[in-house]
Amino acid sequence: MFIDARSRMSLRSSTSVYLLKNEAGHYIIIFMYSVYILKSKKYPARIYIGLSKDPIERLKAHNKGTCDYSKKYGPWELHTHIVFQTKKKAQDFEEYLKSGSGFAFLKKRLL
Repeated sequence: MFIDARSRMSLRSSTSVYLLKNEAGHYIIIFMYSVYILKSKKYPARIYIGLSKDPIERLKAHNKGTCDYSKKYGPWELHTHIVFQTKKKAQDFEEYLKSGSGFAFLKKRLL
C-alpha cells in the first residue's frame, strides 16, 4: 500500500484522514492519531501531554474546563502535535513523553 498524496482529505478541519490505495486499486481510509502537547497560557511552566484523533477538539474541551486535571491551569494553547498512523505507536510515544527521559527529551526538543 502507498499513500496517495493527492487524495489527502479532511472530513473536519482538525481531523486528519488519509486514503491509502492498495495494489488492486481499492482505497482504505486511515485515521491518524496525534500525541499533543498543550502549554498553559496562564501558567507557562505547566504543560499537558495527551492523545487524540482530533487534537483541536481536545484543546476546546480542555479550555472549556471539562477535563479535571487541566481545568485549573487553563486556558491552554496547542504547542506541538505529532501524528502517528497507529494508535499503539501514539500510545507508546505518549507514555515515553510522560517518563523521565521522555520528559527531558520533550523539554529539550519539543518546547
